[in-house]
Amino acid sequence: MAATQRVDKWLWYARFYKSRSLCAKTVGRGQVRINDIKITKSSHGVAVGDVLSFSKADWERVIEVVDLGARRGSAPEAQTLYVDHSRPKPVRETVPQNPKFEGKGRPTKKDRRQSAAFTAKHLD
Repeated sequence: MAATQRVDKWLWYARFYKSRSLCAKTVGRGQVRINDIKITKSSHGVAVGDVLSFSKADWERVIEVVDLGARRGSAPEAQTLYVDHSRPKPVRETVPQNPKFEGKGRPTKKDRRQSAAFTAKHLD
């Protein structure tokens, strides 16, 4: 029989979530798939060769389990537990905070009004 490990424990060991309770909540909501099967119990086992799919902050992760962890170690140690088959992380568009002010002293009142107008226009 192949060795297995709880999915919430493995996700925590591999450092995908900050706490094991967050892993358990994510699995409990049905947001994790193992080999394209939606699971809802955090006690479900993962084995070497399984493929996990879950989304984190608008990024769909596809992870192949390479090894079962024995502890939550450092990030380089955690990266040895899996192979990432995910697409690259999407790039977020950023709005410049203050287009006129270039760091040359304190902005004038006119600069602050223009910055406020610019920000209000782009936030709506």
